[in-house]
Amino acid sequence: MPARAWDMGRRRQPRAGARRGVVILVGVYYTGLASFTFYTRFRSRVMRASRRAHLSLADLRMGAQFLWRLPAFLRHPVNLEEARATLRHRLAWRDADFLAIVKRAIYEHSGSPYRALLTFAGCEYGDLEKLVIQDGVEGALRTLLRQGVYLTVDEFKGRSPVVRGSATIAADPTRLRNPDSASHLQVQSSGSRGPGAVVGVDLAFVRDTNVNYGMALDARGGAAWHHAIWGVPGTAAMRQLLRFGDFGAPPVRWFSQIDPVAGGLHPRYRWSARLIRWGGLFAGIPLPGSVHAPIDDPLPIARWMAGVLRAGGTPHVLTFPSSAVRLCQAARAAGMDLQGGQLTIGGEPITAARLAEIRRTGMVAVPRYGSAEAVFIAYGCLAPEAPDDLHVFHDLHALIHTGLEVQVPGLPDTALFITSLRPTAPLVLLNVSLGDKAEMIRRACGCPLERLGWTTHLHTIRSYEKLTAGGMTFLDTDLVRVLEEVLPARFGGGPTDYQLVEEETEDGHPRLRLLVHPTVGALDTQAVAETFLTAISPGSGVERVMGLLWRDAGFLRVERRSPESTPGGKILHLRAASRPAAASPEAGR
Repeated sequence: MPARAWDMGRRRQPRAGARRGVVILVGVYYTGLASFTFYTRFRSRVMRASRRAHLSLADLRMGAQFLWRLPAFLRHPVNLEEARATLRHRLAWRDADFLAIVKRAIYEHSGSPYRALLTFAGCEYGDLEKLVIQDGVEGALRTLLRQGVYLTVDEFKGRSPVVRGSATIAADPTRLRNPDSASHLQVQSSGSRGPGAVVGVDLAFVRDTNVNYGMALDARGGAAWHHAIWGVPGTAAMRQLLRFGDFGAPPVRWFSQIDPVAGGLHPRYRWSARLIRWGGLFAGIPLPGSVHAPIDDPLPIARWMAGVLRAGGTPHVLTFPSSAVRLCQAARAAGMDLQGGQLTIGGEPITAARLAEIRRTGMVAVPRYGSAEAVFIAYGCLAPEAPDDLHVFHDLHALIHTGLEVQVPGLPDTALFITSLRPTAPLVLLNVSLGDKAEMIRRACGCPLERLGWTTHLHTIRSYEKLTAGGMTFLDTDLVRVLEEVLPARFGGGPTDYQLVEEETEDGHPRLRLLVHPTVGALDTQAVAETFLTAISPGSGVERVMGLLWRDAGFLRVERRSPESTPGGKILHLRAASRPAAASPEAGR
């Protein structure tokens, strides 16, 4: 090449590089301008929509935080090897994790009600540390329970003050928030006997609990199943969608028992469904939109399950026990074969009668146990000895119960007390009763969950909140057998066709309504009332006195109508009416 030509080419190179740089800068400028324009228009549209929908600034802030964190959450799912390593670490460092959360969130947090309880008991951090070293976490918690360091369900929910000796301590869920936990989702307990508690949940805690759920589902052989949920709209459904998606197997169907665009619902239900789909799109992971399938029309779920079975797959539905019973009854009535389908059920008592109804279709149902406050507590044993035999996830929580050695005034012998172990937990729980009681044992079942390290079992989980009318009190566990077994055996129907509703009339009189589903058929309502009262008052003792009082006072009325569901879509055995009810001349007909 001539020197001049080479020199000209050498001089041209910087000019070409400069032109490329200018092109890149211009591209960045216009891309940024377009992004900013999109953002401002998107923000403007969201703000206008929020004003029309009456969303609060708190709703918008939480929605924005959730949408910002969700794509990264979905793009980095947990694999089984990581989950197993995480579980091994948690079990090995369980004592240290307990002490760390107590020190950070209680002893170093002056506003914690537990700090006042520990001070009253004379337990400094060093004393608690010695107890854990000597007796383990559960042994230390039992010692604290004997010293008055606990919260009953009424104290926890702020319905009654915490009184220990001469000390009175204020407590409620807002005072028990974990100071180190963020709030990306809000869930609310059903509040079957009172108003539910609103709890903010950190996505980091969702992942912590998903580690357990993913391993439990894998132990059932569910890695390749086709997953669906059938529940109600809102953050509980969102958490369930994330539970599957976190292991790389997002659900393919989302059936909603309530239409999120129905009139009367808060707009956050509609927006939450949109947010989670947007987050999935941003992450490149499609999440299903909700399909309305009301509780009295479960055939869409049955058709989907039957289609998956015909194609050689295994359908798996996460739902409530009463909803599962209705699904099975509808499938049998329609002649659908659901043999081999899988269910995970929870949120309501799981009884032998409900499981028998499910098994008539050839499906397998495994229970789970949790709450809005603690989220995920236990999962069904795969070699059960009881309908609701579950393995406690004692890497997430510590559970103890009252007994002959430790008793709490006003609580049954097997009342459960739960304590937080994860630093991401939404609430700091230290010997807190959530209103449940259960049998808790350690046994060698030989199932895969035991081999993972979960060796403590729970069964016969029931609420011990009381049903009272006219000064006479029954535990709700005394009524479940009558509603699920005695009445269906005598008059027909199934375990979700009878429900007892406690309410107060406008003039202050107590009233109990026994709801009987119209599909049960013709019956004598007086005979139903007599059968119910006779069954709950056997013998000649105090139960008999209570039954006679209820009969003589005319507290009980039988109504032919569908059992009522909670705002969360559950059909409970016992319901407390939300407001005083006017006396109805139609009752008992």
